[in-house]
Amino acid sequence: MSDVASSTSASSLPREPRPMLRVCYLGLGWIFVGLGLLGAVLPLLPTTPFLLLAVWAFARSSRRLHDWLYHHPRFGQSLRSWRDHRVISWRAKTASLSMMSLSMVYVAILTPSPVWAKMLTALCLCSVGAWIATRPSAPPSPSRRPVSGPETP
Repeated sequence: MSDVASSTSASSLPREPRPMLRVCYLGLGWIFVGLGLLGAVLPLLPTTPFLLLAVWAFARSSRRLHDWLYHHPRFGQSLRSWRDHRVISWRAKTASLSMMSLSMVYVAILTPSPVWAKMLTALCLCSVGAWIATRPSAPPSPSRRPVSGPETP
């Protein structure tokens, strides 16, 4: 058994659904991968949330595609960090917060949207930005237990 296939235990993936439902999950997975790839180049579209949705859909339809995403050279590390520790890397935070800020400036200054729409956009982007900023940037360090020695009075 390869390292990729053995990295995810059989018990962590859902049972295989009926064939028609499996095709739907597979299609959803590819749609989310496509949106995630678009998000890698478009400032208003996020990448990681769509890839997380793709992993979810592939977990229900294709173990091979599920494992492929988790071990992808470009996206795998961030997906595994989120799965294992709910961590968003400092680099990913900086990129997402920068792009959201640029998007907010663009919408506020260069679009003919009504003021309420601009304010709603700003509220959404600020809320998501605050959530991203408050996620840990690194996995927790292993807890160090104090070495017990002789008690001193």
